[in-house]
Amino acid sequence: MAASADRRCRVRRVIPASPEAVFRAWTEPDLIRRWSCPPGATIRDSQVDLAPGGSYRLVIEAEEGTLHTAFGVYREIRPPNRLVYTWDWREPETAVGETLVTVEFVAGEASTEVILAHEGFPAAGAAEGHRLGWTWSLERLEALFG
Repeated sequence: MAASADRRCRVRRVIPASPEAVFRAWTEPDLIRRWSCPPGATIRDSQVDLAPGGSYRLVIEAEEGTLHTAFGVYREIRPPNRLVYTWDWREPETAVGETLVTVEFVAGEASTEVILAHEGFPAAGAAEGHRLGWTWSLERLEALFG
Protein backbone atom coordinates (compact mmCIF):
# COMPACT_ATOMS: atom_id res chain seq x y z
CA MET A 1 0.00 0.00 0.00
CA ALA A 2 1.43 3.39 -0.94
CA ALA A 3 2.17 6.20 1.46
CA SER A 4 -0.72 8.61 1.75
CA ALA A 5 -0.60 12.38 1.48
CA ASP A 6 -1.03 12.62 5.25
CA ARG A 7 2.52 11.32 5.78
CA ARG A 8 1.96 7.78 7.00
CA CYS A 9 2.49 4.29 5.69
CA ARG A 10 0.79 0.94 6.24
CA VAL A 11 2.20 -2.48 5.47
CA ARG A 12 0.60 -5.91 5.90
CA ARG A 13 2.19 -9.34 5.72
CA VAL A 14 1.09 -12.85 6.64
CA ILE A 15 3.79 -14.70 8.57
CA PRO A 16 3.68 -18.52 8.86
CA ALA A 17 3.99 -18.59 12.66
CA SER A 18 1.93 -18.00 15.79
CA PRO A 19 1.37 -14.48 17.16
CA GLU A 20 3.53 -15.42 20.16
CA ALA A 21 6.46 -16.39 17.93
CA VAL A 22 6.12 -13.31 15.71
CA PHE A 23 5.83 -11.01 18.74
CA ARG A 24 9.03 -12.56 20.18
CA ALA A 25 10.82 -12.03 16.84
CA TRP A 26 9.77 -8.37 17.01
CA THR A 27 10.95 -7.82 20.59
CA GLU A 28 13.91 -10.10 21.38
CA PRO A 29 17.30 -8.60 20.40
CA ASP A 30 18.80 -11.83 19.02
CA LEU A 31 15.77 -12.41 16.80
CA ILE A 32 15.48 -8.76 15.72
CA ARG A 33 19.04 -8.96 14.36
CA ARG A 34 17.95 -11.70 11.96
CA TRP A 35 15.27 -9.77 10.06
CA SER A 36 14.71 -6.10 10.92
CA CYS A 37 16.65 -4.39 8.13
CA PRO A 38 16.62 -4.23 4.32
CA PRO A 39 18.44 -6.84 2.20
CA GLY A 40 22.18 -6.25 2.09
CA ALA A 41 22.15 -4.50 5.48
CA THR A 42 23.13 -6.01 8.83
CA ILE A 43 22.05 -5.19 12.35
CA ARG A 44 25.26 -4.66 14.31
CA ASP A 45 23.57 -4.08 17.67
CA SER A 46 20.06 -4.36 19.05
CA GLN A 47 19.03 -3.34 22.55
CA VAL A 48 15.52 -3.70 23.95
CA ASP A 49 14.01 -2.66 27.29
CA LEU A 50 10.56 -4.13 26.66
CA ALA A 51 8.46 -2.15 29.13
CA PRO A 52 6.16 0.85 28.76
CA GLY A 53 8.56 3.80 28.75
CA GLY A 54 11.48 1.46 28.01
CA SER A 55 13.72 2.18 25.05
CA TYR A 56 15.15 0.28 22.12
CA ARG A 57 18.04 0.90 19.75
CA LEU A 58 19.01 -0.78 16.49
CA VAL A 59 22.35 -0.07 14.83
CA ILE A 60 22.04 -0.99 11.16
CA GLU A 61 25.02 -1.18 8.82
CA ALA A 62 24.02 -0.53 5.22
CA GLU A 63 25.57 -2.49 2.37
CA GLU A 64 28.04 0.34 1.66
CA GLY A 65 29.12 0.42 5.34
CA THR A 66 27.17 3.46 6.57
CA LEU A 67 25.70 3.12 10.07
CA HIS A 68 22.09 4.10 10.81
CA THR A 69 20.71 4.04 14.36
CA ALA A 70 16.97 3.64 14.89
CA PHE A 71 15.74 4.40 18.39
CA GLY A 72 12.60 5.06 20.36
CA VAL A 73 10.43 4.36 23.38
CA TYR A 74 7.75 1.73 23.91
CA ARG A 75 4.33 3.26 24.51
CA GLU A 76 2.11 0.16 24.60
CA ILE A 77 2.98 -3.52 24.93
CA ARG A 78 0.25 -6.16 24.75
CA PRO A 79 1.85 -9.52 23.96
CA PRO A 80 1.17 -11.17 21.60
CA ASN A 81 -1.35 -8.80 19.97
CA ARG A 82 -0.09 -5.21 19.85
CA LEU A 83 3.05 -3.12 20.09
CA VAL A 84 3.27 0.70 19.89
CA TYR A 85 6.54 2.62 19.95
CA THR A 86 8.17 5.82 18.78
CA TRP A 87 10.75 5.78 15.96
CA ASP A 88 13.46 8.10 14.69
CA TRP A 89 17.01 7.96 13.35
CA ARG A 90 19.90 9.24 15.46
CA GLU A 91 22.01 10.48 12.51
CA PRO A 92 21.08 14.04 11.47
CA GLU A 93 21.10 13.23 7.74
CA THR A 94 18.38 10.56 8.18
CA ALA A 95 16.44 11.91 11.19
CA VAL A 96 12.73 12.48 10.54
CA GLY A 97 11.63 13.56 14.03
CA GLU A 98 9.64 11.36 16.38
CA THR A 99 7.20 9.13 14.50
CA LEU A 100 4.88 6.42 15.81
CA VAL A 101 4.83 2.73 14.87
CA THR A 102 1.80 0.58 15.72
CA VAL A 103 2.01 -3.15 15.04
CA GLU A 104 -0.98 -5.48 15.31
CA PHE A 105 -0.45 -9.26 15.33
CA VAL A 106 -3.67 -10.98 14.18
CA ALA A 107 -3.92 -14.76 14.61
CA GLY A 108 -4.84 -16.87 11.61
CA GLU A 109 -5.20 -20.65 11.38
CA ALA A 110 -1.48 -21.38 11.14
CA SER A 111 -0.18 -17.86 10.67
CA THR A 112 -0.16 -14.29 11.90
CA GLU A 113 -1.12 -11.24 9.90
CA VAL A 114 1.19 -8.38 10.80
CA ILE A 115 -0.46 -4.99 10.27
CA LEU A 116 2.00 -2.13 10.64
CA ALA A 117 1.12 1.57 10.64
CA HIS A 118 3.94 4.13 10.80
CA GLU A 119 2.79 7.75 11.06
CA GLY A 120 3.89 11.28 11.77
CA PHE A 121 6.46 11.76 9.01
CA PRO A 122 7.41 15.32 8.06
CA ALA A 123 6.87 14.57 4.33
CA ALA A 124 5.23 11.95 2.13
CA GLY A 125 8.65 11.03 0.67
CA ALA A 126 9.93 10.00 4.09
CA ALA A 127 6.81 7.87 4.60
CA GLU A 128 7.35 6.14 1.25
CA GLY A 129 11.00 5.40 2.06
CA HIS A 130 10.00 3.82 5.35
CA ARG A 131 7.20 1.84 3.65
CA LEU A 132 9.83 0.28 1.38
CA GLY A 133 12.08 -0.45 4.36
CA TRP A 134 9.25 -2.10 6.30
CA THR A 135 8.22 -4.12 3.24
CA TRP A 136 11.74 -5.49 2.82
CA SER A 137 12.05 -6.18 6.55
CA LEU A 138 8.73 -8.05 6.67
CA GLU A 139 9.86 -10.18 3.72
CA ARG A 140 12.87 -11.15 5.82
CA LEU A 141 10.65 -11.79 8.85
CA GLU A 142 8.49 -14.13 6.75
CA ALA A 143 11.62 -15.94 5.54
CA LEU A 144 12.75 -16.39 9.15
CA PHE A 145 9.74 -18.67 9.68
CA GLY A 146 9.52 -20.09 6.15
